[in-house]
Amino acid sequence: MKPMVLVVDDEPLQREIMKTILDGAGYETHTAGSGREALVLAAKFKPEVILTDLKMAGMDGIELLESLPATEVAPAVIIVTAHGTIASAVDALKRGALDYLTKPLDKDKVLFTVRKACERGEILKENVRLKKELFDRFSLEGIVGQSPRMTEIVNLLRKVAGASATVMLRGESGTGKELAARAIHYNSPRRARPFTAINCAAIPESLFESELFGHEPGAFTGAVGRREGLIEMTQGGTLLLDEVGDLPMAMQSKLLRVLQDREIRRVGGKEAVKVDVRIISATNKNLEIELEKGTFREDLYYRLNVVLIELPPLRERPDDIVPLVDFFLRKYNNEFGRRVRAVSPEALRALRDYRWPGNVRQLESVIERAVLLSEAEVLSLEDISSILFARRFDGRLQFELPDEGLDYEALERTVLQQALQRSGGVASKAARLLRMNYKAFLYRLEKFGIKDGGNEREGEESK
Repeated sequence: MKPMVLVVDDEPLQREIMKTILDGAGYETHTAGSGREALVLAAKFKPEVILTDLKMAGMDGIELLESLPATEVAPAVIIVTAHGTIASAVDALKRGALDYLTKPLDKDKVLFTVRKACERGEILKENVRLKKELFDRFSLEGIVGQSPRMTEIVNLLRKVAGASATVMLRGESGTGKELAARAIHYNSPRRARPFTAINCAAIPESLFESELFGHEPGAFTGAVGRREGLIEMTQGGTLLLDEVGDLPMAMQSKLLRVLQDREIRRVGGKEAVKVDVRIISATNKNLEIELEKGTFREDLYYRLNVVLIELPPLRERPDDIVPLVDFFLRKYNNEFGRRVRAVSPEALRALRDYRWPGNVRQLESVIERAVLLSEAEVLSLEDISSILFARRFDGRLQFELPDEGLDYEALERTVLQQALQRSGGVASKAARLLRMNYKAFLYRLEKFGIKDGGNEREGEESK
């Protein structure tokens, strides 16, 4: 589709010259002889660019600019002016015009300015589209789950999203704590502002204060210039403190001050900086136990725990397995260009019976890999068995898991490495040891970044 330009000028000859230039450059050009006519045509055609003369009888260029209705992506307005009225053109820029051109007009300059305006419009449209996708992705209606427990949680998320209260999310790894935090943010009045997630367990204690609060030049060795911290960069938005139970004690008191005073002080700085940031914390720890052990401040705990939302493990919400599987099938069919329609009843029973130590994150990984590697339209029990480390007994697949649970990804990595060691680094032999499809085995090696030892593979698989 051709970019659309509206030329506004009360001189017919000037309109025709501009239309000829723009049509010849591949634009769809419409013309208007007055500001009033331009408003009607702009509403009808929704041009990307409006090229308007500044001085016109009746409504002039600035009045036209200010009369355009507010839209998500407003047309870029370029003012055309004579040399003697450049001050007026500068005033137009302050009022929202994108650029201005001076008479007599140069063809190349006109085309360059219009092209840049169209490119800017495309960027703005893409930003609007991506924001809409982001809001849709994290809408409360998009949270998958039909169990009574999840329905209750979604209702609670809806209530807290519109408020500014501090929220604590608690649940096992993989239960969707960050998804819930993003849902709160993108359904709140802060949704157009930044969302920042910080893993408190991943930042070295020596760097924590600088990461959160920023620093001034010379605050420490290597601090060359001023740097805003993550809290300041999230101004007006939402800050997720993930794994907050691992927050160092020294930082706990400083975070408490942020919550109390709504201000920060950069490392090496003397002036306090006011901040407006909503804090959401997430943890898989029982912080009440940490309080008893003295590793978490009681006053900070009560500041963070204004609203507590407990996210249940997947094994406690088996009714959500089927809708989650359907959701992940659609997601990875689109991503990989596959056409997997469903999961067989036997495979679904196995998925429902499994205890899911990695929760929803593990289920997603299972479906992702099965969709990627399966050649069938319906995933069978065989398609998911090797992923879940199923073992055969009397011709049947059974799933074993200790009562205390396990780290699923660590277990899978260990099994893959042991199989390679036993096979002397030959991937095809290792895959057979695990009764795993060869392609599936190579996929898991790549996913975990495991080298296969570089030994020659057998048969056709080594070619």
